[in-house]
Amino acid sequence: MKKARFPKRKAYSPRYREKKPFFSEKEIIFRSSGRAKVFTLSSRLQVIILILFCFISVWSFYSYHLYNKTGRIINYKDQELVETRDAYVDLMSDFVAIHKNIDEVLSAIGKTGSKSNKKLDDYKRQAMIMEDKIKQITAEKDWTDDKTLSEKTNINEALLQRDIAISERDELRKQLDELEDAVKEIKQAELEVFNRVEAIAKKEISKIKSAFSNINVPLKQQGKYFNPLANSKKRDSSGGPYIPAQLSSIQDKRFNQKIADIYKAADDLEYYREVVKGVPFGKPVWSYWLSSKFGYRKDPFNKKRAGHKGVDLASRTGNKIQVKANGKVTRVQFSNKGYGNNVTIDHGNGFVTKYAHLHKIYVKKGDYLKIDDIIGEVGNTGRSTGPHLHYEILYQGHPVDPMPFMQIKL
Repeated sequence: MKKARFPKRKAYSPRYREKKPFFSEKEIIFRSSGRAKVFTLSSRLQVIILILFCFISVWSFYSYHLYNKTGRIINYKDQELVETRDAYVDLMSDFVAIHKNIDEVLSAIGKTGSKSNKKLDDYKRQAMIMEDKIKQITAEKDWTDDKTLSEKTNINEALLQRDIAISERDELRKQLDELEDAVKEIKQAELEVFNRVEAIAKKEISKIKSAFSNINVPLKQQGKYFNPLANSKKRDSSGGPYIPAQLSSIQDKRFNQKIADIYKAADDLEYYREVVKGVPFGKPVWSYWLSSKFGYRKDPFNKKRAGHKGVDLASRTGNKIQVKANGKVTRVQFSNKGYGNNVTIDHGNGFVTKYAHLHKIYVKKGDYLKIDDIIGEVGNTGRSTGPHLHYEILYQGHPVDPMPFMQIKL
């Protein structure tokens, strides 16, 4: 039997009748080691790539054109520069030649004859040619114009000066800010110093006032009272602390008030210290022990009750005796009876001190003494049972207990 024959079919090849847009999605397939990777390019990405390509092409063309144009301009300027330089060289050659002929022309002047006139005419012609060349170069080359160069120089100089001024202004502002910060810190430090100074002055004043209060205890027992303000040594009735007028440059009220407070405290302290110099505070003998108190006691010789106007400070013979306030020696007595060798000193302010039974006396009547000056030595002269200092303090002519005065330390 004959095999049935089937008609041959044509290979399938699809035809796309519909036209796709130019920027439709496209796929890029990469094969490697039996594997395939597909990258899809979207329509937007294709447009971006096209725009970027066009921009790069236009920029490359423009850069190439600009480069060629710049090269031509540079070549042209170089050529102009070469021509100008050659003209300058020729000009300098002519100038050298004319300069060489100057001596000959000058030596020929004054001589008669056509020869010197001819040399002078040659010199003039060469000078005119040289002047024409200079004008020609100046006219053809704008950059050699003196006026243009002067204007450009002035503009550049002005711009430079402006930049320098701006730089200096910024630097000055910076320095001014730093200076203001430093001034604020200094003001704060000054306020702290002022507070410290005022506190120290007030502390010293308080200490001195406390000393006056302590010595007024024995004075009140005698019906007396020492007022340091009432016993001022100032001769006139006007006074008060020195407080400088406020300066217009100091506008800070805190500073003005603090300065006024400090001046007042300093003036008060100075006044109280001046008063203290006339009050016998402290121990007249450095090393001692109290052998007899102020007031009533048993007499060391007859053992009867008797009054004692001072204190007996037992000490070694020869120990130095110091005066504890400024004063004037009003009495010096050498005796082996009663007080023995004794010294009396008037300190003013109503205070008088007396020193008895001295071994040696270093002062004489009429001497002016200062605090801690030595007036003599501890001894055993007069009515005494042993070496000691009999020490008296009198206020307004009345004896008071010296111990409160001796216990104060300033």
